[in-house]
This record gives sequence, C-alpha cells and structure tokens, in this order.
Amino acid sequence: MSCKNNRNIYKAVPLLVLAAAFLAASLLPGSNAKPAVTASVDSSPVSSSASQKKDFIKYVEFNVPYIALKKAMDIDIQSHREGGSISWIDILAYLGVKYGGNFKLYKSADVDTFINQLKTKSVSEITSGMKYFSYFHEAYSAVLSGLLGKYRKDGKEEYGLIGFSPIAKTFPYSGCDDFGVKRTYGYTRPHLGHDMMATTGTPVIAVESGFVEALGWNQYGGWRIGIRSFDRKRYYYYAHLRQNRPYAAGLAAGKTVHAGDVIGYVGRTGYSSKENVNNIKTSHLHFGLQLIFDESQKECNNEIWINAYPLTQLLRQNQSEVVRNNETKEYTRAGNIEIELPDEPSQ
Repeated sequence: MSCKNNRNIYKAVPLLVLAAAFLAASLLPGSNAKPAVTASVDSSPVSSSASQKKDFIKYVEFNVPYIALKKAMDIDIQSHREGGSISWIDILAYLGVKYGGNFKLYKSADVDTFINQLKTKSVSEITSGMKYFSYFHEAYSAVLSGLLGKYRKDGKEEYGLIGFSPIAKTFPYSGCDDFGVKRTYGYTRPHLGHDMMATTGTPVIAVESGFVEALGWNQYGGWRIGIRSFDRKRYYYYAHLRQNRPYAAGLAAGKTVHAGDVIGYVGRTGYSSKENVNNIKTSHLHFGLQLIFDESQKECNNEIWINAYPLTQLLRQNQSEVVRNNETKEYTRAGNIEIELPDEPSQ
C-alpha cells in the first residue's frame, strides 16, 4: 500500500510486459510514433486459438495525467453545452500520437493548438497524416467512453461527468500513484490497481453502469466485485471489501447496477485461501480497471490493466451522495440521476 519505489517493478514483471514497456518507453515524440502492441501478466493461458488470430488491441499504456484529462473533459463539456461536438477522446488521441504515448511531454498549449485547428478543419483532416491516431482513439475510447454523457437531473437534461468516484461523498480517503508497486503475497508481481485508503465500512460506489460479472472470495482480493460495462470494454474490480458484510443488500452476480449505486463497503479482507479473513494490514479499497477488446483477454496471460489513479482524481469531482438506514445499517444513494442505458445490455 506504499507509494515508495512505485516504478521499481522490473524484476516482478513477466518478460513480455518488460518488452512492451521498453517499446512504449522508447517511442520518440512525433506524429507517427508507433505504439507498443503486446503485454502479459501472470494468469491462466488463453485456450482459444481462434481468438488469438483476431486483429484487436493487445496492449494499452494509459498514462494520461489528471491535468490533461481535466482540460480535455472541460472542453468537451463546454462544447456540448453550447451545441458543439468536440470530443475529449479526439483531443487525447491526438496528443497520444503527438507524444508517442509519452504524456511526460504534455503541454497545455498543444490542446489549444488542436482546438484552434478545429475552427477550420475536421478531426479527420487534422489527423490524416497520423498513422496511429486510430489506435490511440480506440484505446482511449475503451478507457473513457463510459464517463461522459447525457443525463437527466430533476427532470432537466444535462451533459457532463456521468462516471462516479469509487468512494461515496463526504467519506474521506487518500491515495497516490501506486500502480506497479511490487507485491509479494503468493508470488512477486506488480500491483495492477489503485489503493484508496479509507476506513472500514466506507460505502463503495459503482463508477459506471453495468452488470455484476464476478462476486465472492478471491485469496488475493478477499471479498471482491467485478462489474462489466455494457459495451463490455471495461471490467471494474473492487477488492478487499468488509469482513462479514462486504456487499450492498441484494447485490448478486448478473444483476444490473447503475453508476452512483452503493455496491459494497471498504474493508481489509484477502491474502488468504480461507474465506472471510482479514489479512490485509490497512483498510482500503483496491480499485482496478481492465480493458477488454476480445473475450480471449478476460482471464489470460495477456490481460490489460491500466493505471486508474488519474481517473480517480478526475472522478472525485462526482461523488455519489448516500444515506444510511439506521435499522439495517445499510447505505443507499440519496438522489437519482437518470443516465441513458443501452436498450439491451448483453452479458
């Protein structure tokens, strides 16, 4: 749970991850910098040879900082509220190509340049010479497409941030960029999530609407919840939930949840093959985000987990207000924001 030495993970990462990370780190800035395309993490092998032959994204390194996310999001929201259609994903994909995926090169002025070009040119015209724009656009769409959109509040249609912070409003938490920190329980590996330090019993919130794909005990994550977005691109992983009463009442595998719903409670379970054991030293929520471009990537040696820390910084602007039932001691969301869902969410 420490942020110290959070990039000293090379001995813990499988060989293909190192190769991919090396390729990504070696990219030179420029409009045609080539993104890395492969990565691995320890897990079960892929069994479907047919899936392996498909052409789909196999590696994403999402290192867009909060400051870039915030500026792009604000421009997107302002544009839509004024009747325009500027997309934050277009902005960030443009920057991704320009920097070769290395956002350490980020300059706010580069966003301004792109926006100024949009006054006389279309996105396709601006990016026509950018060989890897489609890659970055698809990759960043997979990360961000569930977080902005239309919603109705108090009967009025609005446009803005529809993704919620994983921690409920008024409940304190802290965290840092701990993606990649070494973990040693079971085997040496990088930390593929973001730890949000909060007291036991803090309500955990569904970031995005979707369906519960996994529920129950995992010796690494303790009591955990896995929620899949309706477009099936994102798998949200909430772990180390509270002992004895980890989940919100009525939560079950296959159930639809809505962004902003209470789904469980912070705890410190896990690091045990025996269920319901508190072997985590410090109470916190492990929040992870996996990208899935093909079902063969779901549980395999090529899983794509991204750094969710900058997203949690952004989502802190939209925390779900909750109320407590003193009889049941359960929390539920206080208000109701109507977010348009797919007609037929598939599982």
